Amino acid sequence: MVRLALRTGLRWKLSAAIALVGALVAIALSIVVHNAARVSMLDNSRDVQVDRLDIVQRMFESTGRLQFGAKIDDPALPPELRKEVTGYKRATYLQDTGDTAPEVWAAAPLGNDRVLSIHNRFPDRFAVLDDLDQALLIGSVAVVVGGCALGVLVGGRLSKRLRKAAAAAGKLADGDTSVRIRDEVGGRIRDETDDLAWAVDAMSDALQKRIEAERRVTADIAHELRTPVTGLLTAAELLPPGRPTELVRDRAQALRTLVEDVLEVARLDGHAERAELQDVALGEFVRRRVRSLNTDVGVEIVRDAEVTTDPRRLERILGNLIANATRHGKPPIEVTVEGRVLRVRDHGTGFPEALLREGPSRFRTGSSDRAGRGHGLGLTIAAGQARVLGARLTFRNADEAAEGSTGAVSVLWLPENAPTATGSFPVIHLPDR
Repeated sequence: MVRLALRTGLRWKLSAAIALVGALVAIALSIVVHNAARVSMLDNSRDVQVDRLDIVQRMFESTGRLQFGAKIDDPALPPELRKEVTGYKRATYLQDTGDTAPEVWAAAPLGNDRVLSIHNRFPDRFAVLDDLDQALLIGSVAVVVGGCALGVLVGGRLSKRLRKAAAAAGKLADGDTSVRIRDEVGGRIRDETDDLAWAVDAMSDALQKRIEAERRVTADIAHELRTPVTGLLTAAELLPPGRPTELVRDRAQALRTLVEDVLEVARLDGHAERAELQDVALGEFVRRRVRSLNTDVGVEIVRDAEVTTDPRRLERILGNLIANATRHGKPPIEVTVEGRVLRVRDHGTGFPEALLREGPSRFRTGSSDRAGRGHGLGLTIAAGQARVLGARLTFRNADEAAEGSTGAVSVLWLPENAPTATGSFPVIHLPDR
């Protein structure tokens, strides 16, 4: 079953919450005010009817005439009211149908089981109640709209600060260690966002120090190993010819290569490498370098392009990609140049899923069964050198259904604008139109 996740902004969530609370409070207050006003009006109407009944009764007893539409033994008199009056006491009664203003009755006993009653409606009074309901409705709508506006204002400010923090965290994740989230979200008002920014910055500083310490230890170890490894190679050259000597020389050379690769990775991790730029015809450059690296690798120039890049680093990337394809793939190995895009493909089983998902990792080869030779730093170095060139290096497996065969495909995307001496991209000023 597929679950759809709806993504909404913080400002709208906060606005909806404030509007909902405002609406509930406005409805509750409107109901309380409406009921209180209605009860007050009904009590006042009862008092008016009782006063009128007193006047009618005194006039009837003195003159024998009835005023204000009063009646004796009115057949429309509600039974409940008649029952109350028979106890020789005055009473009032509300007869409410819900359609119009309620009818207010007042009755008093006259003796001989006769009942004097008067009833009236007070539509003018209850018209005021309708006006009050209308005013309460307008006020409730105003409260909801104001709550929405306040939620958008407050939520927008908070959302903006969080977006700045997220953007700064993204730069930090991309390797820009000079970014400080607390500076990006700074303002005159301090809240939990600033606490989060300070905590993330502290965590970033701690991780950076730890990574830098590990990088220095790795670089120092590799640097200290260069001298004994060089001496080991020199001593191996002095051994008499034979199979044991070849094995010693081979392992010593592999150890020296590993030490040099570890040093290169440490320099790349330290972001101290800078590109030495030259204008290069990419097609011819790739053709010549591939011919010197491996004559069995095919080269196809679909479309040539002139790029500004560092030839030495580009050759390093190309050599590592071809070496990885040779060790862990199967022939034929093909190199394709199409504009600024360079592809290296073999026809083996392809890259393992872990490499496709997480990218190249140190001491993990590009082979799913690790049957080939190598220590797994080739793709890591290639990715680091691509970063120095401002390029993008991607890895995928060939689609057998679409491309007719399987295999690993490495794609180097050279940038249209070459990196500057600081490793960033130049600012291009377009002419005014």
